[in-house]
Amino acid sequence: MRYAERPLLVYWELTRACELACRHCRAEAVSRRHPRELSTAAGYALLEQLAGFGPPLPHLVLTGGDPLKRPDLFDLISRARSLGFSVAITPSGTYALTQRVVARLKDAGVSILALSLDGSTAARHDALRGVPGSFDWTVQAARWARSLGLPLQINSLVCAETRDDLPALLDLVGELGAQRWSLFFLVPIGRGRLLREVEPDEAERIMAWLYQVTPTVPFAIKTTEAPFYRRVVAQRRAHERRSGGTPPDLASVRQGHGVRDGNGILFISHVGDIYPAGFLPLKLGNVTTSDPVEVYRRHPLLVSLRDPDRFKGKCGRCEFRFVCGGSRARAWSATGDPLESDPLCPYQPSLPASTVQPPVPGDATLPA
Repeated sequence: MRYAERPLLVYWELTRACELACRHCRAEAVSRRHPRELSTAAGYALLEQLAGFGPPLPHLVLTGGDPLKRPDLFDLISRARSLGFSVAITPSGTYALTQRVVARLKDAGVSILALSLDGSTAARHDALRGVPGSFDWTVQAARWARSLGLPLQINSLVCAETRDDLPALLDLVGELGAQRWSLFFLVPIGRGRLLREVEPDEAERIMAWLYQVTPTVPFAIKTTEAPFYRRVVAQRRAHERRSGGTPPDLASVRQGHGVRDGNGILFISHVGDIYPAGFLPLKLGNVTTSDPVEVYRRHPLLVSLRDPDRFKGKCGRCEFRFVCGGSRARAWSATGDPLESDPLCPYQPSLPASTVQPPVPGDATLPA
């Protein structure tokens, strides 16, 4: 994929309606659908527009809110599949996620079901999701997906409140038979402003832990809004080669090479607004008046976000800027400028730029 031409992932927020009240919700979801949500006809038109990216088409991720709140959900999936899109979906863990619904998603050709688990127990997860029972509904849906052969991704929040639960979550993800575990490092926007991010040194230790546990589990591990995991991987692999060892083959990290907000990612809101990413809500246009293909390829902000040499501060001089590039959403949240440095990354770029720093200390057990 050439990310200047087409994104790897297009996220379409079908609705902001949701029965949950998550403490970290980017969308600040509410229980009812917005009256200006894209209609079914407008949704079909959007899919036709997105098909204009041409092959290979981006992966389409239907998100929310809760996509199950859209009565035309399966019609939209059918139209997307007929146009050649692979479709993933991120439903909320509620009573609506029944065995019948999971089976319908499988029959509709959904490529992966992504469910959120932010705690390894009901008490932990439900406290963040705001509704008792969400943990049980989510775990049951994951088991139904596994029994049906529907590929499963588990998404988990990483923040100060969840950090010590990550090893137990790792075990639960394996028990549920997921193909991928995606760890979302909190960006303080929306209701997420009420939670605390991990400190940069804590984030670095988590990355070191992920590197060590990845070869030991049967599923891929990726990070969201923390692309400096790629820098940690590159440092550790280089160190192991210099030491005469054979570094593990971490294919999942290579697949994310260079992808970040606005570079390989495009986000469409429930009312059709176009953003570089869901966590970077800088409006670039609206699909009712602008072609998202042209916006993605030519908008000045996206052109800038795809050029790490334009980044400011240490991100702009970092030797890993083309592999990583930092979270543009977190830079914007912290400074108001999406080209500034990602404050979560503690790495200080070396001089000259070609120098690779030794890996940070760490072991396979997260310190308390």
